[in-house]
Amino acid sequence: MPSATTSPSALRPILKVLVANRGEIAVRVVRACHELGIPTVAVYSEADRAALHVRNAGEAVCIGPAPSSESYLRGERIIEAALRTGANAIHPGYGFLSENAAFARMVVEAGLVWVGPPASAIEAMGSKTRARQHMVAAGVPVVPGTTHAIETEAEALIIAREIGFPVMLKAAGGGGGKGIRKVEHEDEFSSAWRSTKSEASRSFKDDAVYLEKFVSNPKHIEIQVLADQHGTCVHLFERDCSVQRRNQKVVEETPCAVLPDATRLAMAKVAVQAAAAVGYVGAGTIEFLFSQASGEFYFLEMNTRLQVEHPVTEMVTGIDLVRAQLRIAAGEPLWFSQDDLRQTGHAIEVRIYAEDPANNFAPAPGRISGLREPGGPWVRVDSGVYAGYEVPIHYDPMVAKLICWGSTREEATTRLIRALREYRVRGIHTSIPFLAAILRDPEFQAGNYSTGFLTPERLHRLTQAGENPRIATIAAAIARFEADTRPARASTTASSSSAWKLAARPGGAR
Repeated sequence: MPSATTSPSALRPILKVLVANRGEIAVRVVRACHELGIPTVAVYSEADRAALHVRNAGEAVCIGPAPSSESYLRGERIIEAALRTGANAIHPGYGFLSENAAFARMVVEAGLVWVGPPASAIEAMGSKTRARQHMVAAGVPVVPGTTHAIETEAEALIIAREIGFPVMLKAAGGGGGKGIRKVEHEDEFSSAWRSTKSEASRSFKDDAVYLEKFVSNPKHIEIQVLADQHGTCVHLFERDCSVQRRNQKVVEETPCAVLPDATRLAMAKVAVQAAAAVGYVGAGTIEFLFSQASGEFYFLEMNTRLQVEHPVTEMVTGIDLVRAQLRIAAGEPLWFSQDDLRQTGHAIEVRIYAEDPANNFAPAPGRISGLREPGGPWVRVDSGVYAGYEVPIHYDPMVAKLICWGSTREEATTRLIRALREYRVRGIHTSIPFLAAILRDPEFQAGNYSTGFLTPERLHRLTQAGENPRIATIAAAIARFEADTRPARASTTASSSSAWKLAARPGGAR
């Protein structure tokens, strides 16, 4: 299917890519470009002048002050930077303008290649209500509820009574876990309605709200799709994203440990069908709710961009999704078929945030005084920070992702726990101890968890368990300080001092 970026009859070489994002995803895209021999341009706000993506790119352009509304969300400045530096393509990463149809059109109208789906596909799936309408028309199963924004609270309450409580109120233009309220009982409805409308207006400048039946303790399963400009669309299997806090994903893995093979195949078939229904091009994700009790699954939404959790799919399929995005945007047909794709082994990803889980997950910006990332076979770190970097207060606090592969789920989990144990970030609080506690939880290790996994009780227990490594680190630091300041014995002073000086000298012992 042709996109708005190129004609499918001819390739359009990508000569230089401007990455319209920041943090670890900008670093990730820059690396993929460099592997393809494509020069890169970074954009940055004044707060990100020393950021890693700026250091890694070939060129960098400041596009405004720290607030994203004055920098990363200013599409005209990004396009101006591309034209000024000779970049002929823009990759939006995820977040910011990645799912903004108006920006996609601006890029194309400026004569640039948009590394993403057509603006028409973004529009079709960008509004949750429009997406539900398209899916119903395409015969895709959706969660029972409305396919239109509800005008009044009275109308919404009538529909909620017909569907039956509990229900979910959702912002039509929502994303990132915002603008969602679960309503257990009718007497909670009025308050939830006002809160959802208010958050929707504040977060998305659109207070449109729709209503869905609440699916009890479902799995949150998503299917990765990849489509070229020539009508070929394939799926790259599923990801289980059910470990969530406040509707935001915390841990992702593939394959899902409890998904029946027949359901997996049916879900993948529907995902390809859904992408085709809107003329999709590039990398995208169809999200579903799967009820283990009934065996049924329902369309939830489509993310018309690369997902944060895309690395786990890359680890089990061997397909570099960012490189695929670039090749598809240049007009290449897919170089593999559905039958060529296989899942090998198991991969798990955790998102590492600059936050303090023991203090209600409060953001914890600041200077990273020391950093040691884990290594070893089948361990991957997608990071946007370095020792000495100042994590700014202005943006999402995710600083890195840690991904591990294993031949089995148990092996992948064990490797990820070991890698988290090795991970050292000094100067700021991070979610690393909390993530390790999740992976050690018996219910997670059994794989039979749902979106309700992180109950308030379990959150409390896991955040308290996560305190132990911090206490151990503090104790170790105190012990090291005392050892370093204790007068050395005469018998060892000369030899230890000489060894330290040798190790510290350039070219000395390592």
